[in-house]
Amino acid sequence: PAGAPPDGPAALLEPMLAAAIAEGMVDDAVIAASEAQADAFWRLRDSLSDAERRAGPAVQHDIAVAVDAMPGFMIDAARAAEGRFPGTHATAFGHLGDGNVHFHVRAPAGVDAAAWYRDDAPVITAFVHDLVTAAGGTISAEHGIGQMKRDELARLAPPGRIAALTAIKRALDPLGLFNPGKLVALAPGDATP
Repeated sequence: PAGAPPDGPAALLEPMLAAAIAEGMVDDAVIAASEAQADAFWRLRDSLSDAERRAGPAVQHDIAVAVDAMPGFMIDAARAAEGRFPGTHATAFGHLGDGNVHFHVRAPAGVDAAAWYRDDAPVITAFVHDLVTAAGGTISAEHGIGQMKRDELARLAPPGRIAALTAIKRALDPLGLFNPGKLVALAPGDATP
């Protein structure tokens, strides 16, 4: 590729990773030495969600904070969630280099999954979203607000921002045809034919 170093990307990454390890910022790192190894790394990453599902119920969050704040946030938020909700286990994985991470809180062993999702998951989600907001981050990193996070957006965003989003939605989609019920809901009768 144009602009690629003559010895490949590893020539750039190795000194940076060595420095990060020496400073205690990174515990361990591996750079794929081939396409096959890169594919194997991606298979590991892509299998995390399936492996976690087999381990039990988990409430999942798609969040982002500033890239330089992400390592500390992941550690602090995991400790905070596990401390606030005893028996849970918090994990974070994903797109760490762009500030986007999947932050999951797994239920304690042996809980009734239906009751946990109904009773505990909403409280955990609000707690995690409050941590993200306090860190200056967003609750909609990769997957957006949609319908599932609409109430959380309304709870966390300043009223003026919600009013602006609603006004823009009304102006651009007066019939309420585009992604109805996502991001902001127009009240019945708001969309004029």
